Amino acid sequence: MKVIHYSQIVEAVKEIAMQANYSLPQDVVVAFKEALNREESELGREVLRQILLNAEVAEQEQMAYCQDTGVAVVFVEIGQDVHVVGGSLKDAINEGVRRAYTEGYLRASMVYDPVFERKNTRDNTPAIIHYEVVPGDKLRIVFAPKGAGSENTSRLAMLKPADGWEGVKRFVLETVKLAGPNACPPFTVGVGIGGNFEYCALLAKKALLRPVGERSSDPIARKIEEELLEDINKLGWGPMGFGGTTTAIDVKVELYPCHIASLPVAVNIQCHASRHAEVEL
Repeated sequence: MKVIHYSQIVEAVKEIAMQANYSLPQDVVVAFKEALNREESELGREVLRQILLNAEVAEQEQMAYCQDTGVAVVFVEIGQDVHVVGGSLKDAINEGVRRAYTEGYLRASMVYDPVFERKNTRDNTPAIIHYEVVPGDKLRIVFAPKGAGSENTSRLAMLKPADGWEGVKRFVLETVKLAGPNACPPFTVGVGIGGNFEYCALLAKKALLRPVGERSSDPIARKIEEELLEDINKLGWGPMGFGGTTTAIDVKVELYPCHIASLPVAVNIQCHASRHAEVEL
């Protein structure tokens, strides 16, 4: 049994929360550079140059890449041979988020009451935490700040099985088209197909964590990813919606079995600030 202390988790979450907000993952930076070479619109190329410059300055100055430092979305894989001592895992994660957003000068965006008073919690807690128990004695934590601009344009549909692939494709393209410039393209588009109402949405969000440019190991999902990416980039929104051939830098698809009477589909739009960082304890 591996013992991990509460304080270790707090410090680890604090560090990756700040890192995620300050630095774009290298695969995303590479994808923007490749898109710059492919983009057919001069204005689109200039937007991509500004995005890359912004990423460089944010990392050098250790300041937020985007003013919307997002909901603190945390994915946890906890080994079945791990024992957390000194406090609860949930409390440790929230304390790490609290310290990151106060000490790291990151904007706090969470409100206590979602409907009436909407009073800010002032430290961006509580985090939204997804747990998975896995074999082994490791604790892996992935921090993914998710801004509202792209999250607000994400959608879920409970399609009929008869809608088939054409129905799925139509819904995905419609979602990206509706998102348009409001969600700050170029996008990474996460698509979850199957499961049930809540699980397809989780699949779509988890899909965004896979490296940009890495195709699914599932041949069906891989084919879907390639076809959707091509069709999305024909929509013409381009970088930041100024027109062009780079509306998305990637599409990630996750599939899961579902009920014979269902065809759940979720699309999670990720803006150009495709941020996440992880740690393993």
